[in-house]
Amino acid sequence: MLQHFYGIKDWDVPAQYLCPPIPGRADYVHSLADLLAESNGGAIPRGDTVRVLDIGVGASCIYPLIGYRSYGWHFVGTDADEVALKNARRILDANQLGDAVELRLQQSPSSIFEGVTYADEYFDLTLCNPPFHASLAEARQGAQRKWQNLGKESNKHKKPVLNFGGQSLELCCEGGEEAFVTRMIEESVSGGNHCLWFTTLISKSSSLPHVYRVLKNVGATDNRTIEMSQGQKKSRFVAWTFMDKEQRSAWGAKP
Repeated sequence: MLQHFYGIKDWDVPAQYLCPPIPGRADYVHSLADLLAESNGGAIPRGDTVRVLDIGVGASCIYPLIGYRSYGWHFVGTDADEVALKNARRILDANQLGDAVELRLQQSPSSIFEGVTYADEYFDLTLCNPPFHASLAEARQGAQRKWQNLGKESNKHKKPVLNFGGQSLELCCEGGEEAFVTRMIEESVSGGNHCLWFTTLISKSSSLPHVYRVLKNVGATDNRTIEMSQGQKKSRFVAWTFMDKEQRSAWGAKP
């Protein structure tokens, strides 16, 4: 799919790293494009003047690949995993996309924006696919439930096998996605004038009430949850901004 629709060649990820479902990742990017169009007279902005920050770009570098090929946007991709960044760089070099995507190492796994963004830079969007499990044990329990639902768990004493790849930083963090997204929202406050829309995928609908409370507490001027679906798969992302409608319109009118 990457080769056919986006002209990406020589793409691969190291063993046991997340292999992304392309339609779902593309839906996120296209929904973000629609979000930007709201402040651009209804037209999706294209080209390298649109800058996007990808938190946790991963070994696949999937969002920059789709975003650049679809809209010509330029990206900064951050990750705390040096192996993931090395593989992302290999993919970019193989496709001559080094000028469109800058990769930055996050040296503090407990930080989101701090340490990888500069005080004098601006972004139209941030995006993120956060780790949504609180532990690897929780991830295995979730995998076991899926195998059982499929009728494929024959040995109750057998250690459940994950039905997906992924390194620990990709799959889990202390407190799960609620804790991760809470940190993201709290850190976003200081960059409220430097980014039009902050966004993140939310895996569990049960996380939404907590996310809404945090957004209210930090004084976000607008937030919304955008639902997506691919077949039976349902997903969503939350977007928030600290800019009012006038500021958003002025942002969209910038050269």
